[in-house]
Amino acid sequence: MLTLSPTLHQPAVPSFKTPVPSRTTVNPSGHGSPVPSPEKPAPPSESAGKTDTRRKVMIVDDHPVFRNGISALISAESDLWVCGEAECAPAALASMRELKPDVAVLDISLQGTNGIELIKLMLAENPRLPLLMVSMHDESLYALRALRAGARGYVMKAEATRDMITALRKVLAGEIYVSSCFGERLIFKAIQSLDGGMGSPVDKLSDRELEVLQLLGKGFGTREVAGELHLSIKTIETHRAHIKEKLGFRDAGEMVRFAIDWVAQEQG
Repeated sequence: MLTLSPTLHQPAVPSFKTPVPSRTTVNPSGHGSPVPSPEKPAPPSESAGKTDTRRKVMIVDDHPVFRNGISALISAESDLWVCGEAECAPAALASMRELKPDVAVLDISLQGTNGIELIKLMLAENPRLPLLMVSMHDESLYALRALRAGARGYVMKAEATRDMITALRKVLAGEIYVSSCFGERLIFKAIQSLDGGMGSPVDKLSDRELEVLQLLGKGFGTREVAGELHLSIKTIETHRAHIKEKLGFRDAGEMVRFAIDWVAQEQG
């Protein structure tokens, strides 16, 4: 007689997966929403007796496309990983307190408080945090102001793909990063200052007023400047009035002509 043995059912075996670190994007209200970063392995667990030696980088920029691009660039490095992102000053401060990054990359042009003012706010809470400024603006316009505010380096967005990783490692090592070309300009300006106390009239302007002047010099109208800086038209008109008063211009036309000449000189 043929006897059929009953089919043996194997017990289900649970599947264990190694957790993957998440990059936290913090919105303006300060609440974070995790964004998976599958391209980077998880930090080694303490139970394995290993320590994660990668340095945590926080990105502060109000352009998602740029944040994603820089994040991908940094994530390709074995010694760095993006721990969080923010798009404005309040979110950046909240992210800094929560994530405790080793270094932060800041854009100058942010909604509300600009990047240079944000440098001062972040360093007031964490004086030892290295800050790297990144901007679409030429170094000659803002790099010196950023360094004076406490930044450890300045990278133009047009050169970020080439220079960002080098700049990050340099500021993490406690050094200053600027391009070699701008380094020469700094030396020249220092010599001028020692010889004759020569300073630029725009040194009288606030950081926001300088942004407005720079955009006027590029041919932007009041409405366009307001859109570019995410400010109201009335606020831009107030900044224009302050620039005119501080620099002693008789009318708006004289101010705009000066702005055009100044931008051409600084970028030339």
